[in-house]
Amino acid sequence: MTPIPLINIPLCNLAGDGYILSEKSQSQNMLRGIVMSETVRVGLLGYGYASKTFHAPLIAGTAGMELVAVSSSNAEKVHADWANLRVEKDPQALFSDPDIDLIVIPTPNDTHFPLAKQALEAGKHVVVDKPFTVTLSQAYDLGAIAERAGKVLSVFHNRRWDSDFLTLKQLLSAGTLGNVVYMESHFDRFRPEVRQRWREDGSEGSGIWYDLGPHLLDQALELFGLPVAIQVDMAQLRPGSKATDYFHATLIYPQRRVILHASMLVAAASARYTVHGTRGSFVKYGLDPQEDRLKAGERPPLADWGQDKHDGVLTLSRDGITAEQTIATIPGNYPAYYAAVRDALLGKGENPVGVNQAIQVMELIELGLLSHEQKKAVALKNS
Repeated sequence: MTPIPLINIPLCNLAGDGYILSEKSQSQNMLRGIVMSETVRVGLLGYGYASKTFHAPLIAGTAGMELVAVSSSNAEKVHADWANLRVEKDPQALFSDPDIDLIVIPTPNDTHFPLAKQALEAGKHVVVDKPFTVTLSQAYDLGAIAERAGKVLSVFHNRRWDSDFLTLKQLLSAGTLGNVVYMESHFDRFRPEVRQRWREDGSEGSGIWYDLGPHLLDQALELFGLPVAIQVDMAQLRPGSKATDYFHATLIYPQRRVILHASMLVAAASARYTVHGTRGSFVKYGLDPQEDRLKAGERPPLADWGQDKHDGVLTLSRDGITAEQTIATIPGNYPAYYAAVRDALLGKGENPVGVNQAIQVMELIELGLLSHEQKKAVALKNS
């Protein structure tokens, strides 16, 4: 079979819908929101897993950004990685610092709303790690606060820049699979022991529906838009588990079904994506390598950054003939997120993950909880 040509998709300008809610205020707020220097100065809240693994190295590796301070109670831990970085115990020291333009919030989920609210009201631009908030009403409130302040509010949905997702998005944009009627997106792990950490302690916003669910939901929305209904089954399958460690979600579209699945008790390899369309199918195993490389201490930019050794398999059927083709995986590009945030703050580009997009994810998070509680599919209000 003749290799199928693939189109190129820009990796650094996957624009969101912005944080401005009304056209009239857009020009006024953009003028107030632009950083007046050519360097965006960043303050990072906390130095836990997300800050250490993702945000600090990605910010430091972005031209035109400078990581100037971290709020942390463990200065020794911070200085082991960043010897000259200023460490403050109190986040308020970063909020009140006139030299800081952007506050990044990768703290426990239930602190996202109050910390983002304080930062915005202090006149800072804000990046919040996923999930945006723990409730939909909080998400709407933050959007309104950012609107009034004229500040950029963005959400770190980094898995839009996964290697396999970029590859799948390119295939769908090219129409290679025809009309997609079914997709399974799995994020399975084997972690049989319940760990003592906030993500697993049963508190508000804990569990993998809030941890992995936003990734899978955001990717599905990027590909297909909002469904008409959602049905979700959640469980605590590991002995001693206090938080959701399994979910199986179905996004219901008029002529499509999208399955989003995650479990902490899957030792065998499962396909990351299984996608079927009217012209063929695409199957991809293996996870994007960027998180593992960041955990190992590698810091972009590197020449081979994001290269994925796991290729996908494309199966097409034409005129009764079925053939398989290996599809090389596009390199992942997490650095593109902060490059786009920088451009948005300098008035040179769009917010890569805008408030309205993040609100849609939170709507599905809440409806998924309701669906599980009621044990039935729940329709979206505007469907």
